[in-house]
Amino acid sequence: MNYEFFIAKRIIGSKAYKSSVSAPIIKIGIAAIAIGIVVMLIAITTGLGLQKKVREKVVAFNGHITINNYDTNESNESIVPITTDQEFYPQFNSVEGIKHIQGVAAKFGIIRTETDFEGIVLKGVGSDYDWSYLQEFLVEGSLPKYEGKLSNEVVISSYLANRLNFKVGDNFQTVFGKESIDEIPFQRAFEVIGIFNSGFQDIDKNFMIGDLSHIQRMNKWKNNEVGNFEVYLDDFSQLLEKEQQIRDQTPSFLDTQTIEEKFSTTFEWIKIFDNNTYGIIAIMIIVAGINMITALLVLILERTQMIGILKALGSSNWSIRKVFLYNATYLIGLGLFWGNLIGLGLLFAQQQFGLLKFPNPEQYYVSIIPVHIGLGDVILLNIGTFVACFLMLLVPSIIITKISPVKAIRFE
Repeated sequence: MNYEFFIAKRIIGSKAYKSSVSAPIIKIGIAAIAIGIVVMLIAITTGLGLQKKVREKVVAFNGHITINNYDTNESNESIVPITTDQEFYPQFNSVEGIKHIQGVAAKFGIIRTETDFEGIVLKGVGSDYDWSYLQEFLVEGSLPKYEGKLSNEVVISSYLANRLNFKVGDNFQTVFGKESIDEIPFQRAFEVIGIFNSGFQDIDKNFMIGDLSHIQRMNKWKNNEVGNFEVYLDDFSQLLEKEQQIRDQTPSFLDTQTIEEKFSTTFEWIKIFDNNTYGIIAIMIIVAGINMITALLVLILERTQMIGILKALGSSNWSIRKVFLYNATYLIGLGLFWGNLIGLGLLFAQQQFGLLKFPNPEQYYVSIIPVHIGLGDVILLNIGTFVACFLMLLVPSIIITKISPVKAIRFE
């Protein structure tokens, strides 16, 4: 480092914040970067958090991938059974990354009380059902255990419980239709053992969970027959890849369907948050960059005489530009530091205490604004912001090359 470069860096570094003109501009530039980082962190973490939460709720009740019969049945009711005597059941060992597989069935019915009635779909599950996914949404009571013996215990949603004035321990009658309308329908008595609330109304208002044996008996199925299989994966990001592998490993008379295909509207909706997030990031980086450009221009104008002196002493344009870029880089780093400190602090508080809630939770399927803080996302955001702002500063620093030493020394 040459002597004039060292002197210039000391002059700028020691007096830039003391100048009555540049000090407010510099503070505004630092504040712009800090506020930008806070806004971008909130946009990214809440967007990812909402996507993750909604996805987890849909997956909890349906699995990542379903294995069904090829048929034209588009309803929720299981019509044609599938035998559980399959090579992929009860352990799907031929495909890596599969966490669990379970057999289920569904049948439409009507809950009937003395004063009201409600249409529902009974989701029948057996001893292989993984209740851990539902445990998070349980608000009252407990979860049943179906281990071969016919059980009348069911889990209903808080939506149905409120509409029908049910509470844990209540008994009720449900009517299920037969193939022929001339036949007397089935009637089954159930007991409410647990109440769940997923916040996902499409699920809560339609489903109750009960013993698979009821559906097998009403449909005259064998004990080893189910309506379809639900497959859970270790990694959602591998959904399409694993769906293809599962399709290749199942018989030709069986079809596979991903959760994204089954709930296409919901997943298209949550993908919109990506576009919103990208837009916010672009806007905030541009705003922060413009403020830093303004701060750099003010520094250059205040140091015009010094630039002329350094040029007269033989300093190159690039060496002088590096002095100003060095100080601008320091200001960017300062803005990033405070932005991350404030932003991550607010996000950790929201993650731990759930301070902020949606005014209309039914529209977003969650009540508390979810936050998903990924270390990789935070690092990439900081690197991207730093690089973008630095590159934007290269353009105004070119002004230094246009300054004439003679005119600059006389500049007041």
